[in-house]
Amino acid sequence: MVTLAVAEGKHADFPSWKRAFSTLAPDLDVIWWEDALRAPQNAEYLLVWQPEHGLAARFANLRAILCVGAGVDHLLADPHWPHDIPLVRMGGQETAALMEEYVTWACLSLLRETRTWAWQQERRIFHRKLVTRTAATTTVGIMGMGHLGTQVARRLRDFGFQVRGWSRRRRELAGVRSFAGQAELADFLSGTDILVSLLPNTPRTRDMIDADLLSRLPRGAALVNVGRGEQVCEDALLAALGRGHLSGAVLDVFREEPLSPDSALWDHPAITISPHAASEASRAEQAAYMVQVIHEIERGGTPALLYNAERGY
Repeated sequence: MVTLAVAEGKHADFPSWKRAFSTLAPDLDVIWWEDALRAPQNAEYLLVWQPEHGLAARFANLRAILCVGAGVDHLLADPHWPHDIPLVRMGGQETAALMEEYVTWACLSLLRETRTWAWQQERRIFHRKLVTRTAATTTVGIMGMGHLGTQVARRLRDFGFQVRGWSRRRRELAGVRSFAGQAELADFLSGTDILVSLLPNTPRTRDMIDADLLSRLPRGAALVNVGRGEQVCEDALLAALGRGHLSGAVLDVFREEPLSPDSALWDHPAITISPHAASEASRAEQAAYMVQVIHEIERGGTPALLYNAERGY
């Protein structure tokens, strides 16, 4: 029997993990991490989100560490992190579907300027400002054409948006114009009406969305950030909105989370904020994905979302 130690959430959350896994894989021994530490050598897999530093290193015989989030940069900040153990990021159809729908909603919200309607409703102002631009005449540019980026690109394409994608390495996708590398970034940005960041958090992407990058977008463009908060220079974003170069932004991730009540982002009339809630699958779907990963590894396979140190994600 394979043993999975769970180090996600509080102990009160553990029974729901136990039930989810018992339904999907009754042959999997699922135990709470504190109980697993009584015999850490017996745990073959470790499920984590924000474990205390040094915890993962205490399990000597792990075959893989499974993260319940798509991003793993916070795990790698652990000075004792066991880099020799395979690390797998969260995937699955529900995770992708939730992100697809969130980004579609965000793009439509920016296209129709719905933040203005919300502002007017709060003040009981009935004022019509018509928007006649449609998805068919709007180009969405996605930075980060990885697992989620390609799924989002397909959904936006099928909805009717013009879609282009940029990544370090070229990713070809039918109906989506492909850009790759630093040499093609300026051309990518110059034709983008709504910029969507789905970039991983790496040293190369931190602070990437700065004043210079934003200035390369057409006047009146907008931003959706569902990648990582560290990628956007918030002062540069506010400045671009303030001078009218950008028309709006939808932000789901931030440098500081929870976002400080004193942040200038809260009250800006052109910014819509969500609390890092764009895409988190249900417990049942997360467990199903983890079971698939474990079975794949047990068969000698390599999971598609295995962390690659050279790429940084």
